[in-house]
Amino acid sequence: MTAVSMVDYGALPAVRIEGPGGAAAIVTLYGAHLVSWKTADGQERIFCSAKSSLDGSRAIRGGVPVIFPQFAARGTGMRHGFARVSTWRLGDSGDGFAEFSLAEADLAPAIAAAWPYAFALALRVEVLADELRFSLKVRNPGAQAFPFSAALHTYFMVDRIANAAIDGVQDGEMIITDKYDHIHFGITGAIVLRSGMGALKLEQQGFPDAVVWNPGAADSAALADMEGDEYQHFVCIEPALVEPIELEAGGIWTGQHQISVIAA
Repeated sequence: MTAVSMVDYGALPAVRIEGPGGAAAIVTLYGAHLVSWKTADGQERIFCSAKSSLDGSRAIRGGVPVIFPQFAARGTGMRHGFARVSTWRLGDSGDGFAEFSLAEADLAPAIAAAWPYAFALALRVEVLADELRFSLKVRNPGAQAFPFSAALHTYFMVDRIANAAIDGVQDGEMIITDKYDHIHFGITGAIVLRSGMGALKLEQQGFPDAVVWNPGAADSAALADMEGDEYQHFVCIEPALVEPIELEAGGIWTGQHQISVIAA
């Protein structure tokens, strides 16, 4: 049986999406931020920091932040954009899926004043037994083109970072041994993440790039919203549109991301 229900996640209202076989995901309305994904075997696949703020006072550390309209500090606006710190609306929901929307009318006044464009974001999250699907749509309903970047900044849980191996972002297998932060441009095939927790296949459409990140020990210790050794238990592999593109008046851009459990 599949269902969609409202729950609390910390102090944040959230949506629980149940898929087949007991699989489930939780998405907070704050940021349309996926904070949990358990596959049908009951295993949590997504990392969230135990020290993350869950009251809307700052961006959530972990999960799957929606990055828009700026990637990192590559622009003059808010780092990683405003989508992850804005409250989205729950739209259609049903058999193992929920849709969320954000438009300029939903923005806080200070954020709206700094973003002078009409826009509409739609995020669809679908939960299957051993698969998670995202679809992010950016629409320009206004009369003026606007530039944007986007990403789904996914924190994957691993047993130990030293046990994690990544295929599909470079020639040969990647092993992360210390701090790593790199944009891999021009991703054309699937990415596979293997660790002691099994293997996941990551597929993306519309997003041309992938970013791989782990803060390492020193940078992790400097983060107020991360426990000292939590960096050992995640790796970020995010489908991304890093270099901004112009979205013409009336234009629509769509990025998709599918994560599936595969045999190790």
